[in-house]
Amino acid sequence: MNQNNKFIMAVSLLIILFGFIPDTWSQERAEDWFMKGNELRRQGLFDQAIDAYKKSIEDNPNATVAYFNLALVYKNLNRLGEAASAFERAVELEPGNMDARYGLGNVYNHLERWEEAIAQLNIVVHRRRNDAEAHGNLGWAYYNIKIEPPFKLLVIVNLRRAVDLFESKNQLEAAEATRKILNEAMVRYGYQVKIPHD
Repeated sequence: MNQNNKFIMAVSLLIILFGFIPDTWSQERAEDWFMKGNELRRQGLFDQAIDAYKKSIEDNPNATVAYFNLALVYKNLNRLGEAASAFERAVELEPGNMDARYGLGNVYNHLERWEEAIAQLNIVVHRRRNDAEAHGNLGWAYYNIKIEPPFKLLVIVNLRRAVDLFESKNQLEAAEATRKILNEAMVRYGYQVKIPHD
């Protein structure tokens, strides 16, 4: 092999190596920052966790789980607009992620963005039929949306389903809280029958 071919081969090898190494380093840094964010979140150091998750996202902007965890931290801090943005990005990256859709629907409920909450939560309850929290959140969104005529049947069906699921999971406080909203909805919509406690 002549000197020219050796030089071309060496340069090609360097280009290949350095073309892949920075990406690998970036992925490793992203994972390190993500793990640090998880540890900080467990310790209740939410502001530092936000910084760690953001650094993870800088190194790997397509990591759904980093956006998801960032959203959870924002939600813990009651920074709901930022939580919604992070959940929206997680759903955009991974539309089939029902946990991200549920989180987004729940945050939309807190923000009183009822139509958007309904859109997300409908997807969740159709894919995870036994998700009590999703049914309860969906019933709450239908109950609060100000569209005429009201979604009477959907409110009742989803709240009743949530009560049943909470009870089947022995989550009695959640069942009772949901039952109170269900009874209120039944009275509001002219149903005289209150759902008794089982």
